[in-house]
Amino acid sequence: MKKRGPSRRGFLAGSVSAWLAASWPGIVAAQEHVHRLARSGAAGKFEFFSPEQAAEVEAVAAQIIPSDDSPGAREARIIHFIDRALHTFDRDKQPVYTEGLRDLQAKTAAMFPGVARFSALTSEQQIELLKSIEKTPFFGMVRTHTIVGFFANPEYGGNYEKTGWRLIGFDDAFHFQPPFGYYDREYKGA
Repeated sequence: MKKRGPSRRGFLAGSVSAWLAASWPGIVAAQEHVHRLARSGAAGKFEFFSPEQAAEVEAVAAQIIPSDDSPGAREARIIHFIDRALHTFDRDKQPVYTEGLRDLQAKTAAMFPGVARFSALTSEQQIELLKSIEKTPFFGMVRTHTIVGFFANPEYGGNYEKTGWRLIGFDDAFHFQPPFGYYDREYKGA
């Protein structure tokens, strides 16, 4: 009988465990920081972004999850989640944002002469520009952070007032009442 190597599930479990072990101090620091902010009620100042950079990234995020009949990324304060992630557990992604923002500014000036900032473009112009960079690491990272921040625990800086959770009908009770297994018992008894 042929001996099998490690399973994909075992490899994945080991990889996730290794990542958690290596990232644990940053994750704990981020959690403690957001708990302090949540208790204080303050939105917090930016730790990685300058206010100008934050405005640019927020404009990109607002195109990824726009405001329409329901709140979008801007109302969910995704920029605070992204800033906190880049200052703590996703610190290694800082160069992607730094270079991406520089490229975004250059692309804005090239495509729309006389306009220096992405956030100053019309919505239609922003979408046109974003389509031209949608395959870049920068756009991919902003998209990932925007989606994660929109649905993450509000204590992590985004999902302000549970905007994302309300949108999908998520019950954030985190404590559910029995009867656990009731439906299984009924199914087996039938």
